[in-house]
Amino acid sequence: MPNTSRPRRSALYMPGANVRALEKARTLGCDAIIMDLEDSVAPDAKKQARKNVAEAIKAGGYGKREIVVRVNALDTTWGYKDIVAAATSGAHAVLLPKTESAHAVRQVEHIMEESGASDTMEIWCMIETPRGVLRTELIASASPRISCLVMGTSDLAKDLHAHHTRERIPMVMSLGHCLIVARAYGLSILDGVHLDLSDNDGFEQSCLQGVDFGFDGKTLIHPKTIAKANEVFGPSQEEVIWSQNIISAFDAARKKGDGVVVIDGKLVENLHIVEAQRIVRMAQRIKELEAGITE
Repeated sequence: MPNTSRPRRSALYMPGANVRALEKARTLGCDAIIMDLEDSVAPDAKKQARKNVAEAIKAGGYGKREIVVRVNALDTTWGYKDIVAAATSGAHAVLLPKTESAHAVRQVEHIMEESGASDTMEIWCMIETPRGVLRTELIASASPRISCLVMGTSDLAKDLHAHHTRERIPMVMSLGHCLIVARAYGLSILDGVHLDLSDNDGFEQSCLQGVDFGFDGKTLIHPKTIAKANEVFGPSQEEVIWSQNIISAFDAARKKGDGVVVIDGKLVENLHIVEAQRIVRMAQRIKELEAGITE
């Protein structure tokens, strides 16, 4: 069963053609590393990048970080061999670019299983085209291996003929629709990248907006953005303490037979307890991840 409960606050793309980048990733504080064979790799470097990624994963040293391989699409020269290599690499998941149909997911799933992928290996799907957005529900339900949707907002903006505004108003419908689908099917979902690395305020605003929407984390293109993404998408100490307090108060009230719980003048209901429990669990998992990140 795919793991959708682990921290995915920060997922950093690393170009598979860059051996030094793959090595550096072992020292970074991101929750997930996406080793890229697609957009960041030139056509004449694809084969070598595939070899680099396989060797890097085999060598290990990434601790408890989640390792994901973004492959080229099946309709490219490199897609099939990428999927075979990823399936046998020891990575946690394969990330499919420009996913537009359930059939494409099932094709990849079949190749993975024919290649000997473990039962626990997951599929992540990038939603980055209008057709992909429209078919998100079909994609999300295509395979029990699917655990995460990844928004590809750069390609989506291009296809929509939309502008990349700071408020991302042209993206609101697409982001909201995909998030609803992810939650309906119990999947994680990651927000798209922020392209302007000189715009620190804009990046923070994008992260805060992503949290407001309900995203689990953000895909990143530079290590300097990891700390802020982890901070914004992770529960604050105040949230954790508040959550622990209302859980304790609710449990005490139930033991006394009280039907209504009021804390600091605020009515606490079961739905608040469920969310509080989620926050406390996530904080514990983040603590465990960060403790083992250099294993």
